[in-house]
Amino acid sequence: MSEQVPVPWAESRPLPPYRALLAVDAKNFTGLPALLHAPVSQLIPELVDQALTKAGLEDVRDAKRFPDNPGDGVVFGFVPHRLPFVVWPFLNVLDDVLAQYNTLTPGPRIRLRASVHVGPLPDSGNPGDGNGTPRNDVHRLLDSRPVKAVLAASGGETTHLAAILSDRVYEDVLLGGYAGLRPDRCIEVPATVEGKPFAQRAWVYIPSPSGELFRSGVFAGDGATGGSVGQDRAEGTDGPDAPSAGTQPPSALGGRRYPGRSQQVTEGIAVMGDVTGGIGYTGGATHYNGTNQHWGSGDNVSGTKHTHAPEEDR
Repeated sequence: MSEQVPVPWAESRPLPPYRALLAVDAKNFTGLPALLHAPVSQLIPELVDQALTKAGLEDVRDAKRFPDNPGDGVVFGFVPHRLPFVVWPFLNVLDDVLAQYNTLTPGPRIRLRASVHVGPLPDSGNPGDGNGTPRNDVHRLLDSRPVKAVLAASGGETTHLAAILSDRVYEDVLLGGYAGLRPDRCIEVPATVEGKPFAQRAWVYIPSPSGELFRSGVFAGDGATGGSVGQDRAEGTDGPDAPSAGTQPPSALGGRRYPGRSQQVTEGIAVMGDVTGGIGYTGGATHYNGTNQHWGSGDNVSGTKHTHAPEEDR
């Protein structure tokens, strides 16, 4: 008979050991023909193991904790003191392994998302090992909008891997100076998942960014944590021919963009975007001699407003 389920907050208990976590999954796995699902499901862990070997992490390869293959990728825990080496050079080596595979092998291209996290997890050799909030979070990071947006917007010939690091990993490993990767190689993002109560600060790292990423506007914006998180690209655009250069999605890394919109205001204030918390204005009297002015509760706008965006964006 299993042990009695513990009652939280009833008494103090030992904290489980800290375990680092790596999760990867393939872009557009479900879009592959059914014939390819089993071979690709087997291939992804092999490519990860090959990269671990080339990165000199045979000990991590051979001592995975609570590994799992959900079909389109792999997830496993490992000892946290090896975490800096998984951040670098492993992620770069994995990108190289994928590039070599995609160049030399006919068939569908294998492009991966990866997430890296760390936290306390049970690891005693019993059923249920590895289950806990850090395990849930590493999967949420993997499915978050920013990392999906980056891979969808990037060129398939150049960008084979997009990685997202939890804030804990970024602070402990990169800001701590333990990894051979400078913190400014990563981009701060608000990681959210459609339909899930999940929102965390995280950091995207792209070993081989393509020009399409910059042309698509994914890197645009003046704030790293505001606005929508690559929503237009991350939702429903994960196929092999997802739109890339030329379209202007909301910035995955710096807030919502409003292409083609302008306002001309001679008095008062101009607002474009979403407003919460109210707006206060102190200035001279506003004179308006046109129509379509609304006075009362809500927003009052004077001047001339020009909108050139599609109707559904207005």
